[in-house]
Amino acid sequence: MPPTLGDRLEHILEAIGAIEQLLDSTTVEAIEGDLIQRMGFERALEIICEASRYVPPTVKAQEKAIDWQRMIDLGNLLRHGYHIIRIEILFDIARNDLPPLKAFVARVLAEERKQ
Repeated sequence: MPPTLGDRLEHILEAIGAIEQLLDSTTVEAIEGDLIQRMGFERALEIICEASRYVPPTVKAQEKAIDWQRMIDLGNLLRHGYHIIRIEILFDIARNDLPPLKAFVARVLAEERKQ
């Protein structure tokens, strides 16, 4: 059985949580110098991007401030342009774009659970 919307939203929240935990305990330079941490950071972002592709347009329309297409594009870049990724840009995305996404996803999940 394929993942439900609730599953996808949980995946997004889990990946954001992992990124928050990582960023709380390290620096850009440390991640850049640690291949395993960098791969984990990039993979968590990739999961967020991939799961967001399956959020229905009607749900995405509830939060126009989130650039959903940019998120999909980032996932494609992580998968296919991994050799040109700049860690500073990923840190910027994590610090600035993930908090509003987390709040939105948590709100939608809470609504889903009420139903």
